[in-house]
Amino acid sequence: MSAGTVAVVVTEEIGVPSWDLYELSIPCTVFGKPQPDLADPWYELWLCGNGEGDRAWGPAAPGFSLRSPYTLDDLVRADTVVVPSVPDACVEEGAPLPSALVEALRRAHGAGARMVSLCTGAFAFAEAGLLDGRRATAHWMHTGDLAARYPAVEVDDSVLYVDEGDVLTSAGLTAGLDLCLHLVRRDLGAHVANQLARRMVVPAHRPGGQAQFIDQSVPVNDDEGLAPVLEWARARLEEPLTVRDLARRAAVSPRTFYRRLQSATGTTPVQWLLSQRLQRARELLESTDLPVEQVAVRSGLGTANNLRHHFVNHLGVSPAAYRRAFPGGSYAGAVGREESVASRTARAPRTVPMT
Repeated sequence: MSAGTVAVVVTEEIGVPSWDLYELSIPCTVFGKPQPDLADPWYELWLCGNGEGDRAWGPAAPGFSLRSPYTLDDLVRADTVVVPSVPDACVEEGAPLPSALVEALRRAHGAGARMVSLCTGAFAFAEAGLLDGRRATAHWMHTGDLAARYPAVEVDDSVLYVDEGDVLTSAGLTAGLDLCLHLVRRDLGAHVANQLARRMVVPAHRPGGQAQFIDQSVPVNDDEGLAPVLEWARARLEEPLTVRDLARRAAVSPRTFYRRLQSATGTTPVQWLLSQRLQRARELLESTDLPVEQVAVRSGLGTANNLRHHFVNHLGVSPAAYRRAFPGGSYAGAVGREESVASRTARAPRTVPMT
């Protein structure tokens, strides 16, 4: 098994925004720090830009600047190319991506490099045509723009990362770390990846198919006057609401209500109710220490088994796993107390029977 060279693309060498440093730091941390006791040789990390960084130093240069001996021309020689992000203007304002970057990505892919994007880096891959006919993801806040701008890409906004073999894409922020650890697992094996994750104090493995933890509040086009009805329903999610109940509240027939809601939200009344109940369950799991059975009742999902079924189907994790990922409120305090007791217990000498 070989690690190889990893070329990380820095698209904004002059005034790198501080909010982009997280994604940039992920591949630098995973691939850039040698771990000779885990694998030797480790990866060789290159930071690649367009060569403008040397001219950026001085009091007039905002943010952070890059100085590196590597440029976009070096991507073609790398084993793996990582694009952590692209300039905000390219995503939010539709500004064109740098043509030199797009061409360099095409050349690198054509030379056989494994192509990896984190967060908004997928926009660069899509512009280069590397995602045509493929599944891909990005941060959930930008997947709508990605799908609209590049209809040839099969955008999946519900997963942490997508592995298409030679092209891999991840959602935003911590999902990028999941993907980078996935690459280590592919290259150097599960033991190395697990030990590296332990050193980084992060979960050893979150499968790519796990859902992004996002708040999917339904956007409502209120031309049909549905907002008051939906707010009324949200306040009564624990009740056994039906489509007929919602239609009666809207003073229309169930068929008319179905049509209006689907037109305004893109979903059916049953799907809308389920999404709101799952959202309520997530909020309760995040902010309270209520037992799962009570969370199921208060969210309108009825039983713990039904809650677990829908969580696994729609979010890819169990309610307990979701709660561990979002500790908060009294639950966080309870966890802290339990861990404190556990740590004291762990420090006490124990006799372990031999088997």
